Amino acid sequence: MAGKLFLVPTPIGNLKDMTFRAIETLKESDLILAEDTRNSGILLKHYEISTSMRSYHAHNEHKVTDEIIRQLQEGKTFSLITDAGSPGISDPGYLLAKACVENGIEVIALPGATAFVPALTVSGLISNEFVFVGFLPVKKGRQTKLNELKEEKRTLIFYESPHKITRTLKDLAEFFGAERKASLSREITKKFEETLRGTLEELHKISEERNLKGEMVLVVEGFNP
Repeated sequence: MAGKLFLVPTPIGNLKDMTFRAIETLKESDLILAEDTRNSGILLKHYEISTSMRSYHAHNEHKVTDEIIRQLQEGKTFSLITDAGSPGISDPGYLLAKACVENGIEVIALPGATAFVPALTVSGLISNEFVFVGFLPVKKGRQTKLNELKEEKRTLIFYESPHKITRTLKDLAEFFGAERKASLSREITKKFEETLRGTLEELHKISEERNLKGEMVLVVEGFNP
């Protein structure tokens, strides 16, 4: 019988957000595929998980996926983890999950930590309908993407890094309108967790004035003609 692939979420900051089931699954797997084995090694050591790891990330996934599928077809059980959050959400996971589905290998996703859900629910913006955008293109296709989204009526969710957030807020204010409401959450689950709310223009000014740190989740009000 073919093996199984488990997609296992890992904490986005607070190690206590690891679930009992996730720990058990990682301990019982034949191999853990990790985005960064050094980073994941800290987590595994904390929870006394001794399962072997292998690197699986954006730079090698196209090369090693076929070999992983072959081992799963032989009956192995693997778990895939990323540096933080749920595999496949702006992180490696899609390609391997797709290959498993195409080859009749069972894929099981565990529930767990992901950054955009808490950011959305505390934003004060409409949360029953939303579009997860993730990271905007840095150069090629950026303006095209912003033009596509500017009249989207559902709430929009973006991921952004601290050194690009000021530019992104400026671009969104330009394309969407300076008065569009938004919420910026950073350092989610960590000691200095913070959510800032206001218009895109107001958040842009705050970002210019402060040296905001941590990974960002930006929630933006949908278009309201």
